[in-house]
Amino acid sequence: MTATMLGLHVPLGILFSQEVLRSGAFQFLAAFVAVNTILYVALAVAKMMPKLYVSDWTAARRRRRETRSIHPEDPGEM
Repeated sequence: MTATMLGLHVPLGILFSQEVLRSGAFQFLAAFVAVNTILYVALAVAKMMPKLYVSDWTAARRRRRETRSIHPEDPGEM
């Protein structure tokens, strides 16, 4: 597919030749960009998730049996 601009034939959609696209260096860079993109997507998704604490998954021996807050848990007890 070509476009005519001022009498010149300009190819559309072709930035690199087939030899450049099939070279090992270009394929390495393409793989690096793909892995880098997946890594940044994973980091962005992980940052949006709520924070997980190990203490929430372990036994709660160090927690108090009663709340010591100034706000009672059950408002009907007042």
